[in-house]
Amino acid sequence: MLIAMGSSAHAEVSGSHALMLVAEELGIGLVVGLGFAFIGAKLLTLSAQKEWLSEVWVQLTVATLALASFGVAQTLHGSGYIAAFSGGLLFGHLHEKHTHKLVLTTESIAELFAMLTWILFGAAVVSQVFDLFDGTIILYAAISLTLVRMLPIYLSFLGTDVPNAQRLFMGWFGPRGLASIVFAVIVIEAGLPGGKFIALVVTCTVFMSLVLHGITAKPLANRIGK
Repeated sequence: MLIAMGSSAHAEVSGSHALMLVAEELGIGLVVGLGFAFIGAKLLTLSAQKEWLSEVWVQLTVATLALASFGVAQTLHGSGYIAAFSGGLLFGHLHEKHTHKLVLTTESIAELFAMLTWILFGAAVVSQVFDLFDGTIILYAAISLTLVRMLPIYLSFLGTDVPNAQRLFMGWFGPRGLASIVFAVIVIEAGLPGGKFIALVVTCTVFMSLVLHGITAKPLANRIGK
């Protein structure tokens, strides 16, 4: 929504129209995602009852539904991410007893694509802009990985008996930045003023997260586990 409003401020588009476009994108994503999940879940149940699918092919259902809902939503100018996410929630609810079994292969596929993403990120992105990282960008990235992320998580445990060490541990570690990369791409495609600089800051932050969290993961996990 903020991206749409920012775009409207620098184009001949009113704020209300920008919000309407965002609502339309979210709406299409929800309809497509929930629709694919509901139909897919029912077809999977029917196929299981009729014994039309072997165990091997059943493993591909979740990944296929996710890719299909994402692709169709994007084609209809909706949000593919909303479609995949909302569809996953509904599918998991409809097949709650078998969710773990159904997502085993999907998790492996997701992990593979994540690894490929990081390889491409390092080879095609970081290597091209590394020399553009200056002190200000690095300082912001450091603040983002510490104060901005850790403080809210630490405060969220106030009133609980969670030890300080575990609060800091959970605040320090987290997502490596796949979502941040997606949002950076959206900002660039939206043509926002300063979009390339925002993407540069995101790249630096994600790169530092990968390095610092990767280096500290094992020693801190071993220490917190004692």
